[in-house]
Amino acid sequence: MKRTILLAALAMLAAAPQWAEARAIGHPAIPAAVFTDPPADKANPPRMEVLHIPSGGVEINGVAYLAGGAGAHPTVVLLHGLPGNEKNLDLAQAIRRAGWNCVTFNYRGSWGSPGTFSFRGNLADTRAVLAYVRAPANAAKLQIDTAKLVLAGHSMGGGNTAVVAGGDPGLAGAVMISAANLGLLALAPPAQRLATARDNMETLAGVTAESMAQEMSTMADASFAKAAPGLAKMPLLVVTSDDGLAAMSDGLVGDLKKRGDTQVTAIHEATDHSYSGKRIALEAAVISWLQGLK
Repeated sequence: MKRTILLAALAMLAAAPQWAEARAIGHPAIPAAVFTDPPADKANPPRMEVLHIPSGGVEINGVAYLAGGAGAHPTVVLLHGLPGNEKNLDLAQAIRRAGWNCVTFNYRGSWGSPGTFSFRGNLADTRAVLAYVRAPANAAKLQIDTAKLVLAGHSMGGGNTAVVAGGDPGLAGAVMISAANLGLLALAPPAQRLATARDNMETLAGVTAESMAQEMSTMADASFAKAAPGLAKMPLLVVTSDDGLAAMSDGLVGDLKKRGDTQVTAIHEATDHSYSGKRIALEAAVISWLQGLK
């Protein structure tokens, strides 16, 4: 999402001091997987698989970056934002070098995936991808350890991560990167929703700015607050930047801590929404956190 998104929602946050919990700031050391290729394994080399994942009556496009080595691997499902110009594929590659699989995909109606784009469709697609990688035949083919499955997302994908992970206790954890609180879209003025749609609709099929803005008004139930009870029960990494959206994640972190959550880790990086100047730091944060999961 571009920086213009959700300015009205941020104003609401500023008017809600009970959400203004200060974030913890930490900068982990850089894991070797960020800058070092793994040892060669000729019998079980790293590979890539193209996926066609059933969702909503179509098959959406996905790619699995599969780690080398025999046996099942822990796996990250990585979600892009709105519309997804930054797909964080460097992060996907680093995750694979760390010994994890990473599955990426394009929501229905985005970036060549068939169907019509919609915010609720994105949530359904995310759940469909999780169901796909958990299916025994697919898990075996892709060497996925379904007991160590992490959902991660950037921007709108971070908002999708919050909603879906909050209702999925089978996940081993979740990662939210500069997440947008989808539930606040419903509270933004109509003109702000329309501007957000107009600024973030390239590659999206079957929608207009007006139809997107109208759907945004129905997303109040897809909020961080509603997801918090489920998120409080799993390890969670929250990464924020100087993009204007950090207050949303700070509010969630504060909410979780008030619930007694001791499994939430918050990291802030002084960079833009796409982490243009902090790609190595972003990879280090995510991989260090993944390596710390039990």
